[in-house]
Amino acid sequence: MPPRLKHLLFGAPRDVSDPKTYHHISLVAFLAWVGLGADGLSSSSYGPDESFRALGQHHYLAVGLALATAFTVFIISYAYSRIVEHFPFGGGGYVVASKLLGPRFGVVSGSALLVDYVLTISTSIAAAADATFSFLPPQWHWAKLPIEFGAIALLMLLNLRGIKESVTALAPIFVVFLVTHVLLIGGALFLRAGELPAVAGEVRHGFSSGLATLGLGGMAALFLRAYSMGAGTYTGIEAVSNGLQIMREPKVQTAQRTMVLMALSLALTAGGITLGYLLVHASPVEGKTMNAVLVERLTGGWGTPGQAFVWLTLAAETALLFVAAQAGFIDGPRVMANMANDRWLPRRFALLSDRLSMQDGIVLISACSALTLLYTRGDTSTLVLMYSINVFLTFSLSELGMVRYWIRERARYPDWKRHILIHLIGLVLCLSILVVSILEKFAVGGSITLVVTSLLIGLCLLIRRHYESVQHNLRRLDEVMEALPAFPAREEQPLDPRQPTAVLLVGGYGGLGIHQLLSVQRVFPNQYRQVLFVSVGVIDSASMKGVEEVEEVRRRTEESLQRYAGLARRLGMTAGWRMSVGVEAVGEAESLCVAIAGEFHRAVFFAGKLIFERERWYQRLLHNDTAYELQRRLQFAGLNAVVLPVRILQQEPVTAAGAGARAAPPEPAGAARG
Repeated sequence: MPPRLKHLLFGAPRDVSDPKTYHHISLVAFLAWVGLGADGLSSSSYGPDESFRALGQHHYLAVGLALATAFTVFIISYAYSRIVEHFPFGGGGYVVASKLLGPRFGVVSGSALLVDYVLTISTSIAAAADATFSFLPPQWHWAKLPIEFGAIALLMLLNLRGIKESVTALAPIFVVFLVTHVLLIGGALFLRAGELPAVAGEVRHGFSSGLATLGLGGMAALFLRAYSMGAGTYTGIEAVSNGLQIMREPKVQTAQRTMVLMALSLALTAGGITLGYLLVHASPVEGKTMNAVLVERLTGGWGTPGQAFVWLTLAAETALLFVAAQAGFIDGPRVMANMANDRWLPRRFALLSDRLSMQDGIVLISACSALTLLYTRGDTSTLVLMYSINVFLTFSLSELGMVRYWIRERARYPDWKRHILIHLIGLVLCLSILVVSILEKFAVGGSITLVVTSLLIGLCLLIRRHYESVQHNLRRLDEVMEALPAFPAREEQPLDPRQPTAVLLVGGYGGLGIHQLLSVQRVFPNQYRQVLFVSVGVIDSASMKGVEEVEEVRRRTEESLQRYAGLARRLGMTAGWRMSVGVEAVGEAESLCVAIAGEFHRAVFFAGKLIFERERWYQRLLHNDTAYELQRRLQFAGLNAVVLPVRILQQEPVTAAGAGARAAPPEPAGAARG
């Protein structure tokens, strides 16, 4: 893309070394509430609706339902607030399950979250489109699906520019929703306050009648089903612990303030709306949401102002559903990045763009959401059936991990029983909702979610197995270091710009870089007695936490280059090094190489590339083509670049005994076999 067009669409690159950058892209509690809380708050548009409809004619149970909803929100929110304290670097349910239950539980939690975030985007966009098109003539409905695709593309573009920019642009919608729903709930409680005694009498009579006809067990089963059918109300609560890295310092305190705002707003909105249904004697109407029935009955007789309020309230709900998709764009790519750092997903998903956004994750989750809409034809009812199962799988694993943690650490903390209690309650609640949701939704769409999640878990296991096999092979190259001659290092001498210079692009110090050095000496004997090591310290999602982490990347990169230079001097060569730090390896390396070529006119550039004995199509997805891409750029810049192959002879699963694939390490003392 031409640079001017790229900057117009996505904005100018950001400087990772500037402390102001991290302050600028971080979110204060209010903006984090907008970006991460909209998902949960928007669920008040359909969560209480689903629960109330599930009660059938037993509306008297709505009081208990409102209380149970608010109680559940506060329990889960408080439990995740404690999780934020124990995991201050973020990661949410994936990191909790990985650290406290083991990597296999972690990949289950992470995969469930990824599917849930895709469904968050799809469901929110579809619900917003349904609400919009319900006011439009039927002949226009053909445009619904294309507009949904356009909405996903717009959100993708906003998030590629940066999280803060996207959240700031959507904040006014969030504020309008809050104002209209405060008026709606407050109006229902205040204007119908005189009917409270009559409603209380109806509830008592209904409870007595239900007890006589259904029995205590039947009434409890009906209540539990309605409670579980509103499980979508609680989705989004975990988003704060996932998005901790984007919070303004001090991150933990900002995250906890965000959690308080989210819990209060969601509990009061969802619980208040449920009570509002009861106070206005709302009942389901074909073609209308329960919220539409609520606001119409409340404003009946207000004339034109009442009609305007109805339209404004429903428009705010529709718009907030669009904003709710933002949680999927913020946290979905972040979960991908965490899983990529642990080698469950391709490494590219941990990399950042020059705008410090996880662009590959954003693009992939956008594409998956669009495919989900295409598969379901944008049918909200189908999407809702597929939704909310996975989030309670993650909730349950997180609570189980924290329960296990406090049991294991009880000797260190005398007050462990007080801490474990909240997680035990949360575990019981989440497991109950998960079981009932699976039983209720399995045959009518929930099975698709479970199948897709299982397939994703299987794919992650295969990817991890591949990376472990390659890593096992590369350890063979490290054996070279043990066999290298221990000659004393030459006295450090300045590089001569007039001499032939081998410029080696290397990563961290190890057998792979040493293989390149020895291969150059073998292929070009006595040609290069002067070598310059070049490396780019890449700032990825794991290290993009602040200037301190950037300096740590710089320190590690410099240390590796000094070790390479020391090795070259021990082998009788004159050596030096150059480095840079950035978010994109190829661009930074190209700039370094062009600058070096201006200083060393007889320089030839060398980069290493893994090659496999049996090439497979997926290897290009799992391993980058940095060497080939850099070679292409340098060739067109008029510079000579050579790609040095590093052979992986065969791939076999790594066994407990250490058997596995064999790499082809070079022989010591420069006689490498390539």
